[in-house]
Order: sequence, then structure tokens, then C-alpha cells
Amino acid sequence: SMGASSARRRGGAGRVCVPRCAGATPPPQTSAVQVPARRKCSPLLDSALLPGGSELAVHEWKAVPDIWRTAAEKYADLVALVDPYHDPPSKLTYKQLEQQILDFSHGLRAIGVAPDEKLALFADNSCRWLVADQGIMATGAINVVRGTKSSDEELFQIYSHSESIALVVDSPQFFNRLAESFISRINARFIVLLWGDKSSLNSKAVMDIPVYDYNDITELGRENRNALCYSSELFEQGQQGVFEAIGPEDVATLIYTSGTGGTPKGVMLTHRNLLHQINNLWDIVPAVPGDRFLSMLPPWHAYERSTEYFIFTHGIQQVYTTVKHLKADLQHHQPHYIISVPLVYETLYSSIQRQISASPPARKTVALALIKISLLFMEAKKIYEGTVLSNSPVKPSFIFYMFNYLRARIVAALLWPLHNLAKMLVYKKIHSSIGISKAGISGGGSLPMHVDKFFEVEDWQ
Repeated sequence: SMGASSARRRGGAGRVCVPRCAGATPPPQTSAVQVPARRKCSPLLDSALLPGGSELAVHEWKAVPDIWRTAAEKYADLVALVDPYHDPPSKLTYKQLEQQILDFSHGLRAIGVAPDEKLALFADNSCRWLVADQGIMATGAINVVRGTKSSDEELFQIYSHSESIALVVDSPQFFNRLAESFISRINARFIVLLWGDKSSLNSKAVMDIPVYDYNDITELGRENRNALCYSSELFEQGQQGVFEAIGPEDVATLIYTSGTGGTPKGVMLTHRNLLHQINNLWDIVPAVPGDRFLSMLPPWHAYERSTEYFIFTHGIQQVYTTVKHLKADLQHHQPHYIISVPLVYETLYSSIQRQISASPPARKTVALALIKISLLFMEAKKIYEGTVLSNSPVKPSFIFYMFNYLRARIVAALLWPLHNLAKMLVYKKIHSSIGISKAGISGGGSLPMHVDKFFEVEDWQ
């Protein structure tokens, strides 16, 4: 886990002093930059913007976007993201990802986004979703997240209830869907388009609302960052203002419930809430640099989102996929891990069972018998290892415990040769067909016991 370090750098007081950016080009003088009266930044990610610089050590995170500075320093040239199904397809290293997050956050500041304002991020899983999510957080603003499959009325209710001031949308197709029933009813200071061309937007719906695409925001951000490096006279005149550090108790995001029990309710998550997950998930998912993860769940779900943040702190590579491409991508990318929900594992289990059932009778009989033996072996193994979960509050007597332990040891010893045969003849083929080499991570619901036990024999669950 990422422990806090006591190493400190000398702090200071007074107006912020931003060091000159080595090798940066002087900014163009044409951009009109709006400067919010109050500004915040992520204390480690944007340390140069704070009075006296950052006092934090490289692993001491106070806000979620701080993780990108640590990751960029440790894994600079490792590939962080592969997003093959958007136009253009994207592949970003950790250093490139950090720079895009910085550019996006500074671009939002350039168009006037202030701390604690809410921005609705209505989009699906992609590398640009991650950049937008972290870019919004890095300004001290709060993102209000939802996917494109929600109804127009639900999105309107979330936008209005959260008091969002602007809208970040997935694509022109999604925006045009919202045009009639949604856009005309909201008060939006601006709209940001993550993918696609602004010319494809419904011009009547846009009216006089400023519209920026992803490249507009990142280019504005680069200009703004260069301006901060080169325009020291603005600091002396007090025109730029002093940045405050985002704190752990600041709200990072609003996540609305599914609405199955009525109107969706907004849940406020602070940076501390999310950092707790980031700091503690390694005990469950021991990821190492270079491990490949397949990502397919909606990133606005707290489960997928916090797991993604965590794995990036360990130098992994995330490959974006979809339900449509999942089977092919499991084979093509051979991921070490996949983060998913029980339904996906149930689908994989059913597919394997159908393949076994379609085999010749003799092969089918042998395969089912060996699987049954492996399940019995794993049950015995869990008993003698003491990993069986029990609902009984009463602790068994020592004699009873020893009897079960010895019986389980004998059963496991007798079944071990056949279990190994099952692994060679059956599970090796299953393993190869699935393509996951380390673990499948299931969350967001209860995994059926028979599915859990089946994949436990496969040595990943």
C-alpha cells in the first residue's frame, strides 16, 4: 500500500511562484483566458502552482489526481491505456496521460471553471472519459457522472438536482439525442464534446451555448500552462491569483443511485473516500507493472471507477473493450485480469458448459467427472487450510476440528493426482479459451456459488 512519507520539501508563504518551464514554447497572445476569482489545484499533480511549491512527498496523496504525478514518475514510458474502438484509436503512456489530464484541467480553468462547481459528465467508458474525469477533479470542481444509456428524463433530473453548470458529453449522436428534450431545458454555461466533430451537432439545440471539442480544451490548457510559466508579471500584478490546494475532505464526485427504488439520489464522495480504496485494494488485487487489464464496465460505477484508479497506481496497462468485442479481445490481448460483474462470469461459465456438452459422449463423461473430482479436491483443501466460510457463530471443538482437518487432508491427498490430471486435460483448455491468466475480479453483485467454485478450481476467481 502507498504509505504517507515524512519527507518534506521547504514550504513558503505569499504569492505563488511558478518556475519557468524548461523547453516550453512561449504562449500565443491571442487566447482570451477567463480567470476564476478563486482557484484550486491538486497539490502533488500541480505542485508548482501552490505557494512555495508542494510540501508533499511523491507517494503522499491528498487528492485523487495526485496519483498521476507518482505514476508518471515511476512508469513514464509504460503504456497506460489502449482504446482501439474510438476514432481516433488511442494509446497513451503514463507520461502522456498525465500531460493530457493537466492540459484538460487547465483548459477548463481557461474557460472559467471554478472550484466546487458541478460539471455533468454524461459519457461511456473510454480513455477520454478518464482524462475528463480527472481533469475536472484537478480543478477542484465536482463531476456528476452518468452513462449514455440512461433516459433523457433521468439525465435531466440528475443535471438539475446537482445544480451542474456545464455539460461534458460523449459524442454528437448522444448530444443530438438529448437535443429536443434535454438541452433546451437546462442552463449550461458551455458544452464539451469528448469524441466526434462539432459540425455534426444539432445547431438549433446548441443555440448560443459555447461548444468545445476535446482538442479545443486540451489546446487551451497547453496555452494556459505556458502562460503560467512565462507570464510572471501577471503574478506580480496579482492578476492570476493564488491557488489553494484541494483537500482530502473536498467533494470529488457526485454519483447518483440507479433509481430502482425511486428517484436517483446523489451520493457525495470525497477525495478521501476514493483514496481509501486506492490505498487498500492491493491486498485483493496484487497487480504489478505491465499487467494487462480489460475494461468494459461503466466507469461511473463506483466499483469500476475506484478499481481503475487503483490499478493505474501500479503501472498496469488498461485495454478498453465492449460486450460485443469481449470474446475476441480476451483471446487477442490475453489479459492478466478482467474487472467485471457476475453476469459476465455466468456467461463464460455457460459457454464452457455448452462446449463440454457438445463434445463426444466419452470425452464429455471424462471431462464432467474430472471437474467433479476437482471441485471435491478444492472443498477438502479449503477445510484443511481453514478458509471455509461458516454462518455458525459457535466455534467447533478441538476434537471436531482435528477430525475434519485429518479427513480433509486424506481426501485431498487421494484426489490430488486426479485433480492434476483434470488441470492438464480440462482446465488447461478452459484457461486457454478464456484467456485470463491471473484473476477475474467480480463485484457489484453476488456471484453464484456454483460459478465461484468452478472458477476457483481454475486458480483465478
